[in-house]
Formats: sequence, structure tokens, C-alpha cells
Amino acid sequence: MGQQAKNIICLWYNGGAEEAARFYAETFPDSSVEAVHRAPGDFPSGKEGDVLTVEFTVMGIPCMGLNGGPAFPHTEAFSFQVATTDQEETDRYWNAIVGNGGEESACGWCKDKWGLSWQITPIVLSQAIANPDPDVAKRAFEAMMQMHKIDVATIEAAMRV
Repeated sequence: MGQQAKNIICLWYNGGAEEAARFYAETFPDSSVEAVHRAPGDFPSGKEGDVLTVEFTVMGIPCMGLNGGPAFPHTEAFSFQVATTDQEETDRYWNAIVGNGGEESACGWCKDKWGLSWQITPIVLSQAIANPDPDVAKRAFEAMMQMHKIDVATIEAAMRV
């Protein structure tokens, strides 16, 4: 393992940090589990020897999973936003998250089975909403507002109207 990053994202889990980290490593490129650390003593949500923290990387972003217990559940206030290149990649990540005990939400958002929010966002959507032509941006935005998983062809069609 190389030098520790100065700033990492710490994600609080209710006992699922290692399982989550392994799922992310299997699902996303440039992702891995670097280390699993067990508690040297009892702690409020676990016992000595239980997994306490997990060092992992998600698409190049260094993270620490902390098995802190049920006190602080994940909310949509934090999400990973994954930029996808096409419908196939969008479908693959969306289906992996939702199909592994997760749930769909609106506008390209979904939650994994641990409650962590993800935005599976095709690059074409980001470009459409930022389009300098306000009519194009508005049509793409209105199309997105009707979606759960983003449909690339529908966004592209909205841009052409």
C-alpha cells in the first residue's frame, strides 16, 4: 500500500462496511479493498475482533468504511456521482446497485443495500443540462425529471426537438 491520502471519505455503516467495500470493488473499475481492520476492544456497536474499519477505493476515490452502528444512517445529502458514457454502462451500474438489494429513486439516483446514494449520470445528460441554449437545457431537464434510471436516447431526443 502506498502513502495514505491526506483526505479520504469516511462512510458510516451499520455493520456492512466490508461487504459494501467488496461489492464496490467488484462492481466499479479502479476500485479495490486495501485493508480490513478489526476492533482491538469492544466498542458501542461491536465486540473485540469485529470489523471496525475498511480502507477501500471507489473509482479512484479513497474511502474508509466505519462500522459505527445504527446511530447515523446514510442520506441523500451525500452521494457518489458516476459519469457513464452510454446506456450500456448506465444500465450495468444501475442494475448492479438496484439488483443487489438497492432501490431506485428519481432522476438517475438510486441507493445501494447499505443506504448509500448513487447518481448514475450519463455524460450526455450533464452536457444537455449545461447546454448554452436554454431551450435545450430545459427540454433535457424536463425529460430527466420523468425518469428513474436515465434513458440516454430520450435525453438525446429531447436535445434535438
